[in-house]
Amino acid sequence: MTEETDPRIVVIGGGTGMPVLLRGLKDLPIRLAALVTVSDDGGSTGRIRSDMAIPAPGDIRNVIAALSDAEPMLLELFQHRFANGDGLIGHSMGNLLLAAMTSITGNFYTGIKEISRVFNVKGKVYPISNENLTLHAEMEDGSIIIGESSIPRANKRIKRVFLSPEYINPLPNAIHAIENADLIVVSPGSLYTSILPNMIIPKIDDAVRSSKAKVVYVCNVMTQEGETTGYTASEHVKAITDHVGEGFLDAIVVHNEPIKKTVRDIYAEENAEPVIYDTDRLLEMGIRIIEGDIINYDQTTIRHDTHKIANLLLSMLKE
Repeated sequence: MTEETDPRIVVIGGGTGMPVLLRGLKDLPIRLAALVTVSDDGGSTGRIRSDMAIPAPGDIRNVIAALSDAEPMLLELFQHRFANGDGLIGHSMGNLLLAAMTSITGNFYTGIKEISRVFNVKGKVYPISNENLTLHAEMEDGSIIIGESSIPRANKRIKRVFLSPEYINPLPNAIHAIENADLIVVSPGSLYTSILPNMIIPKIDDAVRSSKAKVVYVCNVMTQEGETTGYTASEHVKAITDHVGEGFLDAIVVHNEPIKKTVRDIYAEENAEPVIYDTDRLLEMGIRIIEGDIINYDQTTIRHDTHKIANLLLSMLKE
């Protein structure tokens, strides 16, 4: 248990980037809260949402696994994905457990709390909303794409994203966590389908602005086909400000070392390339730049170095 005097860090995000960030933060002397997107509609998550009309469990599952101190075999069970079996193929055991606990408790967030207790999660895990949401994207050609998984597949330049239903209530605990934070971190991840869906929930942007906390965005290292093709770091920031207004972000964390050619070649097959950090434009936007060598090359795909990022964020609290 952390002490009551420990600083509060709130991480907002989803997708694959958020768990990487959280694994480095969970053992620091902080009070940690993760605010997680619930608009995913692909794979196992999409099937469960369709069958049970609940918020998306997939990103929540990965965050619980990242923050858990459970036995390795229990975590392997939680993250197990069935490779065969009628009705089971493609499903993740963790998604099924979250759906089952929602059914038992009658509430998605209550189900998350109970699963978090069973898996000895360090910190708090909050869905950004307790409602069943659908993400939409208006493309620059005027077309509307419905569904998070369909948006990048359209492979068109995105103008804006928005959610349905029109009136959405944020989770009160999420608002409370933001209001009392000492540092708010926007995690790396798919910009339009994992990060922005959190920020466009009503009252979330107001809560961030009214918080005394500094807000830092850990920028993606590589672009993503169908979402951020050709985007520089400042264009990532601009997409955020276009959705929630100026003055939302205080700082950005960027990787400032060349990406290895072998890794660039792998990403080039997916039409992805290193994000250029355009310093002058970021400074013009009033954004503080925090740069460093923050990449872990242990895997074929690029991931932020969980411990480097965690220590960098902790140092910001000590300033």
